[in-house]
Amino acid sequence: MQFVKRLFDFYLNSSIHVALAVCCLSWITLVDFNIGVELNLIYFTFFATITGYNFVKYFGLAKFHHRKLAPWLRYIQIFSFLSFLGLFYFTLKLETKTLLYLAGLGVVTFLYAIPFLPKKYFLDKNKNLRAISGLKIYVIAFVWAITTVVIPLINEDYTIDSDVIITVFQRYLFVFVAMLPFEIRDMQFDNLKLATVPQKIGIKKTKFIGVILLVLFFLMESFKDNTSEPKTMIVFMIAVLLLGFLLFSNIKRQKYYSSFWVEGIPIIWMVLTLYLT
Repeated sequence: MQFVKRLFDFYLNSSIHVALAVCCLSWITLVDFNIGVELNLIYFTFFATITGYNFVKYFGLAKFHHRKLAPWLRYIQIFSFLSFLGLFYFTLKLETKTLLYLAGLGVVTFLYAIPFLPKKYFLDKNKNLRAISGLKIYVIAFVWAITTVVIPLINEDYTIDSDVIITVFQRYLFVFVAMLPFEIRDMQFDNLKLATVPQKIGIKKTKFIGVILLVLFFLMESFKDNTSEPKTMIVFMIAVLLLGFLLFSNIKRQKYYSSFWVEGIPIIWMVLTLYLT
């Protein structure tokens, strides 16, 4: 039983679960816009997410002190290196125009972890984008929205129309609200200088804002030209599911509540999309 738990923890801590979530959202975009799935891009997204997330999460821990790494962190470092090789391999299979957009997101990810800010912007010794007060949730929502909507469509030469723009905003709202249970859970651990949403306005108001954003997330579906009853129903079900997780979130929830269940909603979304549309 301990082995199963360790394996499951590795699955979460190595960012495999979040990478699957990102891939599912990219897949949903391609299905919604009636475009054939480009597996090379999906594989690239999978390995890029693992590489990027592990770089951001563990750069400050690992640095260059390889010999002092705990066993679990060493395994993740090895896995991340293998994922980087996969990332490099599938990079060679992508179109140049796609790589240009991805390069911009790569720079954001790099600056999110690497200290570079001048002293007047310091919140702590990290001195990176992650350390800027209140910025974290907006950066993550932006990167996810561009990665899972714009990049897949650009790669397939799809014209950016009003439906695409609405989908980008929908995806941004979805990721933003999905991040709130994480911020509520981490309130007792986060530095107050991070100024997360629940730190600034409290848990009740955070949940209220989340409800309003989910209503907007659902209503925006009706403004699309290319939508359908099944798609609208799926968006409604996803909004209700995320709403439930948000309302029942609190600082005492175990990490699996958000790190597995909330982060797994895109996987459920994809399954519904494949079977109901």
